[in-house]
Amino acid sequence: MIRILPSQLSEHRVRVPGSKSYTHRALIASALGEGLCTIAHPLFSQDTLLTAEALRCMGIGIERSEDAFGVTGKGGRIASCDTPIDLVNSGTSMRLLTAVAALAEGPIVLSGNARMQQRPIDDLLGALHRLGIEAVSLNQTGCPPVRIDGGPLRGGEVTIDCSRSSQFLSALLLVAPCTQEGMRIRVSGGLVSRPYIDMTLDVMEAFGIAYRREDDAFFIPGGQRYSRASYEVEPDASNAGYFWAAAAISRSRITVEGISPASKQGDVRLVHVLERMGCKVTSDTHGITVEGCAGLHGIDVDMGDMPDLVPTLAVVASCAAGKTTIRNVSHLRIKESDRLQLTIDNLARMGIQAGTDGETLEIFGGSPHGAIIDTCDDHRMAMSFALVGLVTEGICIDDEGCVDKSFPTYWEVLQSMGVNIAA
Repeated sequence: MIRILPSQLSEHRVRVPGSKSYTHRALIASALGEGLCTIAHPLFSQDTLLTAEALRCMGIGIERSEDAFGVTGKGGRIASCDTPIDLVNSGTSMRLLTAVAALAEGPIVLSGNARMQQRPIDDLLGALHRLGIEAVSLNQTGCPPVRIDGGPLRGGEVTIDCSRSSQFLSALLLVAPCTQEGMRIRVSGGLVSRPYIDMTLDVMEAFGIAYRREDDAFFIPGGQRYSRASYEVEPDASNAGYFWAAAAISRSRITVEGISPASKQGDVRLVHVLERMGCKVTSDTHGITVEGCAGLHGIDVDMGDMPDLVPTLAVVASCAAGKTTIRNVSHLRIKESDRLQLTIDNLARMGIQAGTDGETLEIFGGSPHGAIIDTCDDHRMAMSFALVGLVTEGICIDDEGCVDKSFPTYWEVLQSMGVNIAA
């Protein structure tokens, strides 16, 4: 457990690690390619290293240097694995690699921890089954562990429900070029977190893959080859959000370097939300700057395209005047934790009133007091709620090591800004 001590911030410039989402996708695109691709400035975190190790278990050559992955693909050929691959609680790894396993020469079992075994994947398994792949939940719960009896994945037309996760669609998109017939994918039931689909298609295009998109239908010709000698990962907008939120709460001025407003990462749009709450936002060729203000106030906002930043926004809302209404949050219940309820519980620990009807989160801002924050091994709980400690005595973070999942150097970056952290 660590304690965040109130700290006077003024003006700071920070650089965050590479995007977790882009790193996962670049690893898979390189693995499905032919020959060596160097991925520069990736995120080295628990989740991305799990994806890299799983691909290595599937026969892909992967080397790690100080600031790059070297991935040697085999032209879409994936080896089977004799032992289950443990993906702990990396939902991105589980969902994307379930589709990759469908290209294997034999069976692959993907497993995870207790929380992973509560996170649904049945929509993706059903889609693979309709494409001719035997893909089952071993516990018959619709959740991991899963067994995929791979190949050949011929392709064809399939409809998939993406109302719970856009990663089901991303998984199919990534493997579609490696099929014989290509895929025509139609989305039913709505599509949450649309920017993550844009990121998937962005990586595919960067590796030379052609596709056609018509609203919520996608056609990807088969027999294509991922090809790129090198790929550079842009900074992570989700991680940048913590520092923009810190500026809002502490009335300081913080620039996150290397991020462009034109990024396809949906989470870059948090700056517009903070601007509506009263912050000043500027950008230039060096990055995006948020400057906090004395008149921070609540707003009504749809965060369906920025689900990972709901806890971050909730923390800002706890320090803002009036009510903040955050809409389209139901899918937070199947994240690394029941992130919706855990956010409400941790706000209550700080004396902040909040509640939900299952689809909308309402937060009544005030003056948070000290509390021990229960992270439930959820990295975003730890990083978001630590920010309250900048302006409030007695904020303690339980199990601070959970940030290794997505931002292993988070506490060091805060300290480099002059934030005092006590064990």
